[in-house]
Amino acid sequence: MKLLRYGKNGYEKPGILDRLDQIRDISGVISNLDAQTISPASLKKLRGLDPESLPLVKGKPRLGVPYTGISKFVAVGLNYSDHAAEAGMPVPSEPILFMKTTTSITGPNDAVVLPKDAQKGDWEVELGIVIGSTARYVQEDRALDYVAGYCVVNDVSERNFQLERGTQWDRGKGCDTFGPIGPYLVTTDEIQNPQALDMWLDLNGQRMQTGNTRTMIFGAAYLVSYISRFMTLLPGDIIATGTPPGVGLGKKPPVFLKPGDVMTLGLNGLGEQRQEVRAFTPDFWKNYPEQPVGLELMN
Repeated sequence: MKLLRYGKNGYEKPGILDRLDQIRDISGVISNLDAQTISPASLKKLRGLDPESLPLVKGKPRLGVPYTGISKFVAVGLNYSDHAAEAGMPVPSEPILFMKTTTSITGPNDAVVLPKDAQKGDWEVELGIVIGSTARYVQEDRALDYVAGYCVVNDVSERNFQLERGTQWDRGKGCDTFGPIGPYLVTTDEIQNPQALDMWLDLNGQRMQTGNTRTMIFGAAYLVSYISRFMTLLPGDIIATGTPPGVGLGKKPPVFLKPGDVMTLGLNGLGEQRQEVRAFTPDFWKNYPEQPVGLELMN
């Protein structure tokens, strides 16, 4: 299944894609897609629906974050050896973990706003793992049983904040709008092998990143198992699993985001995102058609 939420920020309705990739309204079945409705039992119920029998959503509505109730946004750094090489860093012997703030989360096609004093905005197309059941000290061979599905993540970064102002990556990863998620939550019955997904990112129509999840140093099952040793993963938590080479920092000379740029990105079977880059202004949020810090997720 491809599950989604559509409509104005804060007023999204739950939806599902039919066989023609048309949005069908499922608000008559569930009131929201959240941490409870992506549980195994709830997903089993949703799989019994006939999408073609549900109301058709006309037009092209805004797509929100596919589900709400994200308590943790865990990210993995340098999880592709060729990306580590372009960053001039050693291949890690264990996963490098950092946190992206829940206030960075936005819909897949919402604007990315460069923060005040930004100098080196960058992009990272990534596979997102969505947890469906509470995971604590799980074994690797059972880890994917705890996964509800997968989605596209753009781990937007400000490299100056991340790398040149101390050793704490979080400050360059958690800025408002730096965590686009979606367009869909694609359940595991459609993505049986998360280590075989092509991925790509274009900047202004020029291909920057091309990769495949098979080249991840630490695969999806290992990451869920590993992270569950250090923190309890709750339903709705999301793991961004790292990016292949082609980020702006690794270009020669480096290329960084500027207002007016457009990022398009996607993973095979998981859909595509599109974000326009905008400059920070003191009154930007006042006129922004979203809740810019993803407050809908905390409802």
